[in-house]
Amino acid sequence: MELLDPRVDFVFKRIFASENNKDVLLAFLNRIFMDAGDSPLDEVVLLNPYTDKDDPLDKQSIFDIWAKTVDGKLINIEMQLFNKYDMEKRTLYYWSKRYSGQLQTGGRYTELKKCVTINILNYKVLPNEHTHSVFHLREDISGARLTDDIEIHFLELPKLNQPAVPGEGGLVNWLLFLKGSDNSDWEVLRMNEPALRKAMETLEFLSQDSEARRKYEDRQKFLHDEASQRDGAEREGFAKGIKEGLKEGKKEGIKEGEREAKLEIARNLLAMGLDRSSIQAATGLTDEEMKSIN
Repeated sequence: MELLDPRVDFVFKRIFASENNKDVLLAFLNRIFMDAGDSPLDEVVLLNPYTDKDDPLDKQSIFDIWAKTVDGKLINIEMQLFNKYDMEKRTLYYWSKRYSGQLQTGGRYTELKKCVTINILNYKVLPNEHTHSVFHLREDISGARLTDDIEIHFLELPKLNQPAVPGEGGLVNWLLFLKGSDNSDWEVLRMNEPALRKAMETLEFLSQDSEARRKYEDRQKFLHDEASQRDGAEREGFAKGIKEGLKEGKKEGIKEGEREAKLEIARNLLAMGLDRSSIQAATGLTDEEMKSIN
């Protein structure tokens, strides 16, 4: 049986954002936070749980996972199969919408809660070799944190080159599961990780369900088409830029050729004994160009 790819956002949400799998989401989040040196969560509330109304072809369907902790901290988890480019700006934009969206008219800024964005990427975006990178708002020299309200995680799957850790839970085992390239080491991955075992069993169940597979294939096609259109637009823009550059270069080349021709004529006229003011009037050369003629 060919397993569905858990990196497809539709499948990812089915595994981690169904009401029956809240324990899976909590365990995964705790592995992420503990890997960053933070304390684990006791509970998490799903704000947009997966439902059968999540249509893979509906642009209004949200396949990000929105959750909230008991103390009000907001968490947004996004799985990206293809590079949408400008990811740094894109993640700040969506983080800011989640953060500012908390405040109702007349509300106080003190009511704003911390927002955490977790980007799981199937491509490299940061200029480092860390699989897991975490960003906060800090002062450059002292490292003092301005506020704890912003926290952004990048989990870059292509940078993962660690083997599974048998008998030891950890973020690496979850990421190897999500990377989905090899399920031969699943027995190693699921050892002492009940929630990870449940995630794997959910994926196996979905892979055998004909309706889930149909929706998966629809979503996969949608994402591929979207990526192809975006890449096509990028290539078209690149080609247009080259064309415009060549056009401008050609214009500059013609202007430079005309200038060199005028300078050569001026040199010949000087050699024939014609005065400089008459030569300048005839050729249209500037004072600087005339001075450059020996």
